Amino acid sequence: MFARLFGAGPRENTAVASTVATLDKMSEALEMLEKKEELLMKKAAGEVEKAKEFSRAKNKRAAIQCLKRKKMYEQQVEQLGNFQLRIHDQMILLDGAKATTETVDALRSGAKAMKDMQKETNIIDVDKTMDEINEQTDNLRQIQDALAAPIGANDFDEDELLEELEGLEEAELEEQLLQPITTPVTPYKQPTRPAAQKDPQEDELAELQREMAL
Repeated sequence: MFARLFGAGPRENTAVASTVATLDKMSEALEMLEKKEELLMKKAAGEVEKAKEFSRAKNKRAAIQCLKRKKMYEQQVEQLGNFQLRIHDQMILLDGAKATTETVDALRSGAKAMKDMQKETNIIDVDKTMDEINEQTDNLRQIQDALAAPIGANDFDEDELLEELEGLEEAELEEQLLQPITTPVTPYKQPTRPAAQKDPQEDELAELQREMAL
């Protein structure tokens, strides 16, 4: 309100522009993380299909390797989700800092205008402003320390992987058992009857009848 009435100072313009630019970079980082997360999820699904194929081929070792890679992809997806959450938290803090800066600058501008109009001294509580800034700084520092924390090693439970592989094999067996069984049908053929053999005496009798007719 005061900024619209009395105009924004150069300090306000610089701080707000810097915060907006930082928020834009964070939005781009979030978009990149989301795309990478989607790609990793596709790779994890692909490893599951490979494990099924190796399981059908009785290559249990290769199937377990596929499941290990799937676990690694899932861990990376979980890490990316944590990164996205941290960026969201920092964006919220920056939005709060931006609002605080705009509010403080507006109050400062308003106080200066009132001083010029009323010829009175009106000082903003600097200690309160500094306490707010220090609080925001501490919050940002805690987020940065959390981001710098080391990520644990990838440890996999072989028994758990074998159990997951057995579950895949059982699912494949059930799928095969549920498929309908088709039996080829042989078309019926009418048995052929042997040709009747002619009696030589019948031929002679027929020949004699023709001669008598003549």
